[in-house]
Amino acid sequence: MIAVFFAYFSLVAIVAGVLTVALKNPVHCGLALLALLLHVSGLFILLNAEFLWAVQVIVYAGAILVLYLFVLMLLNLKTEERYFHAHYPYLLAPAVLGSLYLLFILFRTPFSGAKGDAPTDLTLKTGNTVAIGLKMFSDHILQFEIIGLFLTAAIVGAIVLAKTPTDAKPESQDRP
Repeated sequence: MIAVFFAYFSLVAIVAGVLTVALKNPVHCGLALLALLLHVSGLFILLNAEFLWAVQVIVYAGAILVLYLFVLMLLNLKTEERYFHAHYPYLLAPAVLGSLYLLFILFRTPFSGAKGDAPTDLTLKTGNTVAIGLKMFSDHILQFEIIGLFLTAAIVGAIVLAKTPTDAKPESQDRP
């Protein structure tokens, strides 16, 4: 059953990725990107990586895509609606054949992925999120703190840029 879900998520993700690049209407590209991000998050569920699933859905499919669509709506781009398959039908067959070949190779591989240093029983007992938290706050605490400082500096910079008056004229131009 997992192979069926993997085939579904991977094929839809590939098609959505191609449509994200190929569609001419920016809003349709954003919706195809949403489908891509949600199906990639489904792949994370199949890998028992619920923390990465939550990050994918909340951060990428939620916040980043909403920001992207908001900017597109503000730009008000007027373009014709041209679809990928209407202009390039000769590329569809090699793309489908290449995807099927990659799936064939993927199902025949003897490797199941890289193994971590935590025992499987411990990870299944405590959960992936607990294992990530323990690893992040014990072995990688310095990197975590540096990222926190960078994010704090970025927030302070954004506040300073937002508070800076941009339409104020210099005093030397007001005097004759």
